[in-house]
Amino acid sequence: MASVELDTTDRKILAILQSDGRLSNQEIAERVNLSPSPCLRRIKRLEEAGVIRQYVALLASEKIGLGLLAYVNVRLEKHGDAPTTGGVRKNLASPRADLAASVANWPEVVACYAMTGEMDFLLRVHVRDMEHFSRFMMETLLRHPAVLDVRSSFALQRIKDTTALPLL
Repeated sequence: MASVELDTTDRKILAILQSDGRLSNQEIAERVNLSPSPCLRRIKRLEEAGVIRQYVALLASEKIGLGLLAYVNVRLEKHGDAPTTGGVRKNLASPRADLAASVANWPEVVACYAMTGEMDFLLRVHVRDMEHFSRFMMETLLRHPAVLDVRSSFALQRIKDTTALPLL
């Protein structure tokens, strides 16, 4: 995917939106020294180009009862396409695609990345407590037919947690 050309004003607009997506177009325009119409045109162009993916409210997980954050490395049983019998595929989805489709339906998983190295996926999992995590692992993740091994780590302290990307 090709990157989009961004000038200094575009980068300023993006930095402002990353820090406060609720600002009005008028407020953004004032901060970047533009009139509202050209500012809005720039924002619309950035949205249409996919630079701005979406607008969201970021919630404090601990305030809504999700006090445990885990990172789970997942290794799959098979890496290639689904097995065949007599040249006919038994299953249309590969284990990677099958797990990716399943993860999309697991609310505890808030991020999932296909990885290089020893493990195939990295999951960021928010749960209420260790009991909730154990239930998720035993009843959901470890029951998935493609999962061979998992390794979990728990966040002890938040040092840095930002959604803002560096605008170099």
